[in-house]
Amino acid sequence: MSELHRWIGFLVVGVFALGWLFGLGLGIARRQAGDLFWRWLIIAQIVAFAQAVAGVILLLLGRRATDGLHIVYGVGPLVILGIAHALARDDSFRARPWVPFAFASFISFGLSLRALMTGLG
Repeated sequence: MSELHRWIGFLVVGVFALGWLFGLGLGIARRQAGDLFWRWLIIAQIVAFAQAVAGVILLLLGRRATDGLHIVYGVGPLVILGIAHALARDDSFRARPWVPFAFASFISFGLSLRALMTGLG
């Protein structure tokens, strides 16, 4: 299970890197997000959730993170995505609801990269 958690960790970092780069590209081009962006968001949420579930299973099996911040960094993206969902519904983002998710992806990229670094030692 820990090997699976490790590989999902690499995947999470990559998925969030794609997301914020995608958002940056949309912002520079001044374009709206299409179906591809929203499909990316679904994948990002599934992968982040799967990683959190794998981490919880490891905790239940008695495996402890070497650094307590590893858990904060690992759960952080789920919290950030939740905040992005709330913000995307706000009137200030009505014209560009993808913006909170692009920012959330940037923050989550940093958090998940840090979680990977603390997990790998």
